[in-house]
Amino acid sequence: MEIEADERTGYGNKRIHNRLGGGGAGAAASGSDKSNRVCFHWQAGRCNRHPCPFLHSDPGTSSASSKRQNLVWQNPNSNGGYQSSNWGKGRGSRFNNGGASSSSKVEKLCKNIDGNCPFGERCRYLHTWSVGEGFSLITPLQGHQKVITGIALPSGSDKLYSGSKDETVKMWDCQTGQCAATVTMGGEVGCMINEGPWLFVGIPNSIKVWNVESGHEMVLAGPTGQVYALAVGNGMLFAGTQDGRILAYRFNELTNNFEPAAALEGHRLPVISLVFNNGRLYSGSMDKTVKVWDLTSLQCVQTLLDHTNVVMALLWWDQFLLSCSLDNTVKIWVTNEAGQMEVTYTHTEEHGVVALCGIIDAQSKPVLLCSLNDNSVRLYDLPSFSERGKIFSRQEVRATKLGPGGLFFTGDGTGELKVWQWTK
Repeated sequence: MEIEADERTGYGNKRIHNRLGGGGAGAAASGSDKSNRVCFHWQAGRCNRHPCPFLHSDPGTSSASSKRQNLVWQNPNSNGGYQSSNWGKGRGSRFNNGGASSSSKVEKLCKNIDGNCPFGERCRYLHTWSVGEGFSLITPLQGHQKVITGIALPSGSDKLYSGSKDETVKMWDCQTGQCAATVTMGGEVGCMINEGPWLFVGIPNSIKVWNVESGHEMVLAGPTGQVYALAVGNGMLFAGTQDGRILAYRFNELTNNFEPAAALEGHRLPVISLVFNNGRLYSGSMDKTVKVWDLTSLQCVQTLLDHTNVVMALLWWDQFLLSCSLDNTVKIWVTNEAGQMEVTYTHTEEHGVVALCGIIDAQSKPVLLCSLNDNSVRLYDLPSFSERGKIFSRQEVRATKLGPGGLFFTGDGTGELKVWQWTK
């Protein structure tokens, strides 16, 4: 099935606006010494001035360190200098509701958001997919019939990939926004990730693998039931399965194939989230725990018990592990002097948290996408957790993905994929 989108909404050539070093034309022309001073509020993670007259980087920052900051989500081992005591400072909202007062609008989508609302501007419900400043919707991509469970952007390809419980993977042309191809999986897609040119798709009882550059395909056997989570680290592919096991596969260059390497056992219920960092694998499960696995010994070295409901997603940022749960919390974990993980901050929502994604805004500052089961996504500055916007959908967003050039993507329960852009 091919789904055509409006060609004028092509998003393949967008570029991110980088304000590191305060090198804007206005700053250079002013000649003020402000252009050489670091913003105190930025250092604390809570600057809300747009534009800010001060630097949002350290003076004399080298190009190498600038690249490191731009890749804060991809480089969790970087020493960003963030302290545990900075978490949660400056909490609150610093965006307005599209010019409407909070008392005049209910933060719920109008059923007639697509048009023909009889109340027009007098409608008390929202007629926009988002509120907040600094980002906007580029285009919706429609074609999936069920919830989107994975979004991927393999290197060496000009296609955006989305996987769904409708048992398909769709390939979208990044220049036109059109669906270029649909591949039937033969089962519900439980998750999908990419590592370089490799695309990994978890389906019931197997993992399908493609190399988008060479065209090489394979099917990995071993899982029992649905594959809910995938991660790559230490030269291995890890799969979280419905029976509570984590299966490890190692790539054999001689056979050009992934071969079974180990099975990590310990969770009592399905493993639905995985993340790798610095030689360790972290797994979140329906059994309400997070387990820490040493990949040298392939043994569980710690079980984190602080959540009281299903652990839905895990994410590394700087030296911190973030975990979210249906218990309405996002917990921030740090390694103590004894080498054990402990909670340094707990962020509480009014609804269950189903997904996390780390992205970079137009000023190269880290932003957390926090998807809730009330069909909204909250955008927070880190580490302050200052709220800067909300995204709304007809059903909860289960898949998110950081893209190039200031783009990011969300996929919801209706099967709609949305493309968003940070604005300058």
